[in-house]
Amino acid sequence: MKKFGVKDQVGYALGDIGGSFVNLFIGGFFLMFCTYVLGVSPYFMGTMFLLGKFFDAICNVIMGTIPDRWRLGKSGDKFLPYINISKWILAASCLLAFANVSSWGSAATHVWVVFVYLFFCVAYTADSIPYGSLASVITNDPVERTKLSCARAIGGMVVGLGFLSFVPMFIYDKSHSIVPNAFFKIAIVFSILSVLAYTGLVKLTTERIHDDQQEGAKSDYRFKDAFTVAIKNRPLIGMMFASIGSLLMINGVSQLAPIVFAERYHMPGAFAINSFISIGVTLILFVIVPKLVVKFNKRNLVIATSIFSLVATALMTLVIFENVYVFMVLYNLATIGSSVFVMVVWALVTDCIDYAELQTGKHYEGTLYSLYSFARKVGMGLGSALGSYALGWVGFVSGAKSQSPAVAEGVLKMYTGMPIIAFIIMLIGVGFIYNLNSKRTNEMYAALKERRAS
Repeated sequence: MKKFGVKDQVGYALGDIGGSFVNLFIGGFFLMFCTYVLGVSPYFMGTMFLLGKFFDAICNVIMGTIPDRWRLGKSGDKFLPYINISKWILAASCLLAFANVSSWGSAATHVWVVFVYLFFCVAYTADSIPYGSLASVITNDPVERTKLSCARAIGGMVVGLGFLSFVPMFIYDKSHSIVPNAFFKIAIVFSILSVLAYTGLVKLTTERIHDDQQEGAKSDYRFKDAFTVAIKNRPLIGMMFASIGSLLMINGVSQLAPIVFAERYHMPGAFAINSFISIGVTLILFVIVPKLVVKFNKRNLVIATSIFSLVATALMTLVIFENVYVFMVLYNLATIGSSVFVMVVWALVTDCIDYAELQTGKHYEGTLYSLYSFARKVGMGLGSALGSYALGWVGFVSGAKSQSPAVAEGVLKMYTGMPIIAFIIMLIGVGFIYNLNSKRTNEMYAALKERRAS
């Protein structure tokens, strides 16, 4: 068996890149496409996002049980074969989501929007659950898992900041009006890149941890047992709660960002500049976060940075910055707690999965990750709904070429105010519910190492 190394980290990062090309593009621009191009109400979109993500969350739990029950192919791998199939479905969902059906009429357009969004939810679930669970079978070493978590964070950053930042340059013309067909052209490029990235994941990563289940055989797995283990797993419950807060912010503000820069600051290109500033902050964090984790541990680092960001975003909501460049720099510094959480969250989640193994001696990676992902999808749904409803609350007019100054000001307040709620929820989850401090984590891995050796 090949030793864990750079190939695994690069491959795992490619997996998040593949998912992000579709997930982040839809998360950041589907609302804009539907309101500006298809003329759908933001209230309709908000309700659809909320109900759609709850549907998605249920799909998560179902998908999580499948790899725990059955194996695909002859490799003996648990998760990679599922990823190899689902990557095609996910790419197709991206193409369908940005098809311009504005000529179909109002009723047909609304039905189509619901259909393609639910199809995307199912496609992304079929892909993201095996991918998220994959880290727990690539390695069982805590340090190596932290490396995988950082690699995953960098993967999302590559797309979110390196590719999505350029999208506004193509979807607006010289007069700052939306170009309807540009969305679909970008979707074609992102779908191809998504498939290529997932192909790289499958080729570069290695599943090193296998159980005794035979290929094609049905295990003695019972969902009731796995669910009971999950609800008694206090660290997992804490991470589920914290992640709802994190995704509430990420999905909510990501929808508002392009509108803020286009309508409030009349500078659509600032979206790209803001992304480059975020890249700089993230790269600095990528270098120092592992060192800070060693010194202060993951949990304490998240708590400290979240407190800072809670105070900083509250101040930014009270004070208006007219200079767009000053605003971008301060906003990225103020939300640094979110970036830190994203970098270490997957290592924290694998700690929760290993905690279950310590308690039961059984492997429920797929189910436990799917239940955690259930909470993530709830957070995504609430965030997307809140972002959509926020547009309606401030008087956003669907189909209009531009918005009034009052609406633009309201969107800005929502953009800076939404993180306040998010950081409060994150602090409750990590600070009060999640209880694996440095001492308990070290004791857990020492006990697991002894058990696995025997």
